[in-house]
Amino acid sequence: MTKHLTPSDLTAIEAAVRQAEARTKGEIYCVVAEQSGHYGETPLAWAAGVALLAPAILLLAGLHVTVPDLFGGWSADQVGAVAEASARRALVGAIVLQAVLFAVIAVVVALRPVRLALTPNSVKRHEVQRRAREVFQSKNLDQTRERTGLLIFVSLAERMAELIADEGIAQHVEPHIWDRAMTALADGLKRGDPGAGFAAAVAICGDLLAERFPADPNDNPDQLPDAVVILPRV
Repeated sequence: MTKHLTPSDLTAIEAAVRQAEARTKGEIYCVVAEQSGHYGETPLAWAAGVALLAPAILLLAGLHVTVPDLFGGWSADQVGAVAEASARRALVGAIVLQAVLFAVIAVVVALRPVRLALTPNSVKRHEVQRRAREVFQSKNLDQTRERTGLLIFVSLAERMAELIADEGIAQHVEPHIWDRAMTALADGLKRGDPGAGFAAAVAICGDLLAERFPADPNDNPDQLPDAVVILPRV
């Protein structure tokens, strides 16, 4: 189960942001989402996939469609009628089994923990990236004076994180520079301690920003809130 941030975690992260921003023109903005996507397609995809296996399941269960021996006194009409009835029963059985499997699998996979576990990581990554971009725009991180906003976004249910730098930073800093911060954040998520991971990532980002964008001691306004923003589950 994903560990949520405690009040002490939030306080520690806010203090780390404040300390980091005292040394740089950069503005670090931390956001935590409980979950980034609905993943409503996952139960349908799994249900449809399993339902398609119904004919194979019937065959493995030993169902066979047989045709009477033409040389045993049966007429062609009798053979045709029996073969048609056998085929119809097999087809109806497969359809019923498919419907039952579809309904059962859809209900089971619709359970949130199961749905998250069975959703491919590529799909979850896409949703986390999408919501991070939405947050970046909606929170006006691209409106700082020198375009030095930096979003650190964590989605707890997916245990994934994204970092988005505004153009004032991105034009001068290669994306791989942030890898160490993202690794620290990912390690915290994996071991169930997102607060420590967040604080470590903020400290690393602060060091990098202070080196590339040092603060002006006479003019260094705090343009974005330092407190962690918590987003509800979508």
